[in-house]
Amino acid sequence: MESFYKTIKSELIQGSKFKTPEQTRKEIFKYIELYYNTKRMPSSLDYLSPIEFEKTYS
Repeated sequence: MESFYKTIKSELIQGSKFKTPEQTRKEIFKYIELYYNTKRMPSSLDYLSPIEFEKTYS
């Protein structure tokens, strides 16, 4: 879980300026749903995205 937070901080939050907490939440949600869950390929999932892993092993 700590590596997940590190990734969000380094790829999304660092250097960004959000005007409101709501905008911050929306941007983090979009990042997770549109990028992290569909494109990132962690070694723990045999280098498949979480969506591909779920399709393969369900």
